[in-house]
Amino acid sequence: MTLRIACADGLERERAVAATHAAVKRGDLAILPMENVYAVVADAFSARGVAALREAKGTDSGVPLPVMVGRRATVSGIAVRVSDQAQRLMDAFWPGPLTILLTPQPTLAWDLPRDSPIAIRMPLHPVALAVLERTGPLAVTTANLPGLAAPSDVDDALGQLGDAVTVALDAGDLKTDDALPSSVVDASGPNVVLVRAGALSIEEIRRICPDVQTGAQGADA
Repeated sequence: MTLRIACADGLERERAVAATHAAVKRGDLAILPMENVYAVVADAFSARGVAALREAKGTDSGVPLPVMVGRRATVSGIAVRVSDQAQRLMDAFWPGPLTILLTPQPTLAWDLPRDSPIAIRMPLHPVALAVLERTGPLAVTTANLPGLAAPSDVDDALGQLGDAVTVALDAGDLKTDDALPSSVVDASGPNVVLVRAGALSIEEIRRICPDVQTGAQGADA
């Protein structure tokens, strides 16, 4: 049975963080609030957790999973060749709706693909940030089944993922009229490329990184 903790007002914040930390360290899954949708997460370094996340979402083992971090300093531990441009983008837009593709550290002991960039972001939600501060990097994806919309309330998330999740943190209805996905830039190569314009426009990104290029790649973040 899933443990559901209401944490919209902050009164249950510590209990929510502790329960989520314990769950993901066991290799279980948890539902967390993001900016405007709920996400399902696993410890990025737990083979059991990542496998459970893929099974819950019906994702093939070769498909990259985005990773959330709670601190910018964590990036240097999971990615290599982090350029000055990438650092400036993180300084300007994190925490917030920007996903950055970087080259993963080749020696990391995790079950994420090593031959493709890793999508990293720092979410702008106090509950998610409090959890990440305790857990370290989490593999993440929206808490929906393939073909269904990403849920903005925890009831919808639980209705889709059911017993696959051990803990669900309820921060209320996150739906907003102007909700957009995170913008995605690829900084894994010599040039920074805008992969997806979302909550941040190309103009906003170019104010920080004037040389950003545009491309037609895709990413799940």
